[in-house]
Amino acid sequence: MMRTRSQIWGAPIVLAVLTTIGLVSALLGDGVWDLVSAITLGAPVAVGAWCSLRRLPSRR
Repeated sequence: MMRTRSQIWGAPIVLAVLTTIGLVSALLGDGVWDLVSAITLGAPVAVGAWCSLRRLPSRR
């Protein structure tokens, strides 16, 4: 089964954009920016934890 470029690169690009937004918002200021930073920097961590903790189906 062939995958398209958007299927292969879609999630990594979204995570990269979220990380960039989180880092920039952390530099911009306090208050709401801290919340935006925490959420956007926590998303890639949550995705990584979810992928590492889920059980992969056994191949027969």
